[in-house]
Amino acid sequence: MAVDKELLEMDLYGLLGVGEKASEKEVKKAFRQKALTCHPDKNPDKPRAAEIFHQLSQALAVLTDATARAAYDRVRRARQQAAERTQKLDEKRKKVKLDLEAREREAQTQESEEEETKITRTLEQEIIRLWEEGSRQLEEQQRLIQEQIRLEREQQIPGKQERNGAEGKVTPKLKLRWKCRKEDETRGGYSEDVLLRILQKYGEVLNLLISSRKTGSAVVEFATVKAAEMAVKNEVGLINNPLKISWLEGQPQHSPSTAPPDSTSQPRTSQGSVVSERDYESLVMMRMRQAAERQQLIQQLQREDEEESHT
Repeated sequence: MAVDKELLEMDLYGLLGVGEKASEKEVKKAFRQKALTCHPDKNPDKPRAAEIFHQLSQALAVLTDATARAAYDRVRRARQQAAERTQKLDEKRKKVKLDLEAREREAQTQESEEEETKITRTLEQEIIRLWEEGSRQLEEQQRLIQEQIRLEREQQIPGKQERNGAEGKVTPKLKLRWKCRKEDETRGGYSEDVLLRILQKYGEVLNLLISSRKTGSAVVEFATVKAAEMAVKNEVGLINNPLKISWLEGQPQHSPSTAPPDSTSQPRTSQGSVVSERDYESLVMMRMRQAAERQQLIQQLQREDEEESHT
């Protein structure tokens, strides 16, 4: 199996936007944030979206595998050292043009190329191993990405969004509180951009109002109750200054049930006709499966956020 030469030349840390010493959790978090913006399913009209998503996936696979990451780091350091040597040789070449020094430079360059070829071959072998064995981290993160995209699509389906409209339903509003001194110009680390970035991962945010009178306080309005519930249950905010989130308006009386509908009621198609018994059973099974997948996603996100809050 041949290894993509472009992968060997890429700055995988730069591609994900993390530092060379980034932890595995930070690498996975960066992957999710970037992959959601360029996933092929969300960008059907952008041919390069699939290519970029593939590159991000390869970067995740390499940087979450200790052996492959060590091999990549050796290649990266070797190239940096080679670049430094080349720069020094270029500066020296301008001053001295003797044949002896030219031969010395050729010998040093050859040794450098041989060493780089050797450690690059090691990285190629590690990447091939990952492809053959399958990256568990990559598979898990791609599953989470697909589930989040599916949840976003469900929220956009007409009739499923619980907006303030003809039915007169109240849109859910949450109260946010955090520690902040009056003289703190950074607002305790929570600017409007920071809060939106934190909250929008649960669903569409209709409005966000940061209090100008009471420091460390804001109100957010979500488009759906489901998004608000996920934010209340899972979000902890910044590690060094946690968020306290409570319901302000629109809290449901009962938690959403994951059980199938009453078997005595018959679902109808968009044309109003009663579906067949087989179709109804398939619909019930699909809803049960989707509910279980949503619960697994919530638990996964909650575990990762709790782990990050304790590090």
